[in-house]
Amino acid sequence: MKLPAPVRSFFDADKGTPAKAPLDAFSPDAVVEDEGRTHAGHEAIGAWWRAAKAQYRHAAEPCGIREEQDRTLVHAKVTGQFPGSPALLTFTFRLVEGRIAGLRIGA
Repeated sequence: MKLPAPVRSFFDADKGTPAKAPLDAFSPDAVVEDEGRTHAGHEAIGAWWRAAKAQYRHAAEPCGIREEQDRTLVHAKVTGQFPGSPALLTFTFRLVEGRIAGLRIGA
């Protein structure tokens, strides 16, 4: 599956040990929305990434992609230590100038 470079970097970061937040893929003022919370900027996104990895010990494997207006939607199988694992989640990316400017994660 062909993913845009910053999206690929996001999912590839899961494979590192320990998983390191892919902050280079995000614009400095990027916003991530996950589990009803908003995380803005590299510092907040890095903290969100580390906390989620520590809590859920999860990994996401992309299994489908589609473009919708100015968004890239990636369906991924997420496996980890959380109720309902594995789950199919949608990662909605907004890319600006080759970087992730926005990411919303949901069912």
